[in-house]
Amino acid sequence: MFRFLWINAFVFIYSVFFSLWGVFLGLFDKTGKKVHFYTAVPWAKSVLWVCGIKVPVKGLENVDKHTPHIYMCNHQSYFDIFAVLARIPVDFKFIVKAELMRIPLLGPAMRRAGYIGIERDDPRKAIRSIKDAAERIKSGASVLIFPEGTRSPDGRLQPFKKGGFNLALRSGCDIVPVTIRDSYRIVPKGSLHVNKGSFSMVIGKPIPVTGFRKKTMQQLMDRVWEAMFNQLTSGEPVVSAGEKPLSSEIADPAPADRSGQAESRREP
Repeated sequence: MFRFLWINAFVFIYSVFFSLWGVFLGLFDKTGKKVHFYTAVPWAKSVLWVCGIKVPVKGLENVDKHTPHIYMCNHQSYFDIFAVLARIPVDFKFIVKAELMRIPLLGPAMRRAGYIGIERDDPRKAIRSIKDAAERIKSGASVLIFPEGTRSPDGRLQPFKKGGFNLALRSGCDIVPVTIRDSYRIVPKGSLHVNKGSFSMVIGKPIPVTGFRKKTMQQLMDRVWEAMFNQLTSGEPVVSAGEKPLSSEIADPAPADRSGQAESRREP
């Protein structure tokens, strides 16, 4: 109980502090790059360290710091946010639900960092946000999106939404598939209890969007889904030397059902 209260109090207080710092730093940062590297990144690394969580990464050689990309990551836990900030060494802009941008302190800090809010319930505003994101990519910024649109409760890869792929086609920017494995064990969906341990991340090779059009967007979605599925289900979790995977007292995830997911990923 003490650890539960301490961890959640720390995350809340630290988030308030870094949000204030990000808003202030943003006054002197037109691109949001300083806010990203001097606010968001240290915030994420500190939270992971205090919570006793390690995130070994495979595939850092696939990260190009000088070329904008669309990083697409599966989503299992809110700790995925800390993981991608701490372990992907590029200045990227999150594409998030617009309601997150309205949270006091956190919302203004995210705007200062250049993050982009999507009004999912208003198609016209959503299209405007996609256009804004495409312009930022063309000006040299990478973006990161969770294409499932929500967290997976059991670690299985869910169907993708089309928004990120519309952005990829509009901007002509290659997609980098990023997969996180076992973070749902750290903080299960709907819980605030934080388990100590580690979860892994794999950064795949960029997937070109050249040759795809709106009519063939489903093929692009399938290709990215397959790449992420393979990264998620192949072999053992990525673990650094001397580390152990998440405590064995936590049950193993349900086995992946490739055929079932392959069918369910196709959304209207």
